[in-house]
Amino acid sequence: MKHLVALCLISLIALLSFHAGEVNADDAKVIRIGIIGLDTSHVTAFTKELNNPKAEADIAGCRVVAAYPKGSPDIKSSVDRVPGYTAQMKEMGVEIVDSIETLLTKVDAVLLETNDGRPHLEQIIPCLKAGKPVFIDKPLAGSLSDAIAIYELAKKYKVPIWSSSSLRYAEGAQAIRNGKVGDVMGCDAWSPCALEPTHPDLYWYGIHGVETLFTCMNIGCETVVRISTKDTDMVVGTWKDGRIGTFRGMRKGGTYGGTAFGTKGVTEVGPYKGYRPLVVQIVSFFKTKQPPVSAEETIEIYAFMEAADESKRQGGVPVKISAVMEKATAQAMKTIK
Repeated sequence: MKHLVALCLISLIALLSFHAGEVNADDAKVIRIGIIGLDTSHVTAFTKELNNPKAEADIAGCRVVAAYPKGSPDIKSSVDRVPGYTAQMKEMGVEIVDSIETLLTKVDAVLLETNDGRPHLEQIIPCLKAGKPVFIDKPLAGSLSDAIAIYELAKKYKVPIWSSSSLRYAEGAQAIRNGKVGDVMGCDAWSPCALEPTHPDLYWYGIHGVETLFTCMNIGCETVVRISTKDTDMVVGTWKDGRIGTFRGMRKGGTYGGTAFGTKGVTEVGPYKGYRPLVVQIVSFFKTKQPPVSAEETIEIYAFMEAADESKRQGGVPVKISAVMEKATAQAMKTIK
């Protein structure tokens, strides 16, 4: 009888060990994500989606496990947000670490979320050296030259990266991109456009509407003209094939949206419905290592915004994208060296 009981116990232990092994194997497949910067609401929103035990298949398989909280010492909104978001992340079971280097020992991929684009170049370098794929939240950088340098370094280290505003993945914008109105002949896009003195004017918040514009129009902008008043920016881009796209930035009120004009009709971009579609793309990227937005398109978006600033500085004259790219590329090469 004793031998029978012993055999049953051994069998039970073996069975439990087998199932435990299955769970551990599943856990091993989970992509561990680390976050740099806890000064934006994106970090808690993304983490709630990614760490949801009931996440649907298009988001399942990634989990935020660690975060480095440091924000921007000279941007008040950043300084004020860090303690609260750090506390929320702890409540969700995310480990808070004291350096990027420590973070990188614990994760497979990185969300670079620092709300300030200026330190992104410095912050991404250890990630690239460690071979960790990175999603860089908006703004990609604090200057066009830094944006170019980030992609050049990613190419050097052969590490996949990408950046995007969540507005790119509004349902209507994606439908237009995929042919809803045929060939897009023009687009008028708009968004709030609050300014931050430490950044080029459109980088801080106008990026949302500019991303919508390029999602619909795609690359190929050649010249940019900007009219700027206290409360409004109007930026007109002319594409190399003669198409015209506009961005209206509003500092009083304002919504996100746009209108696309195509060979098969005219349609509204439609409402913005939150972060989830972007998170789906982030998860797909971490699994496949294939960036859903090209470096070429992202850099042109930032060149468009830089050309808009240059047009303002020159009193509203047309500025060539190629001119700002040449200057910024030369500076980026110096920075990399």
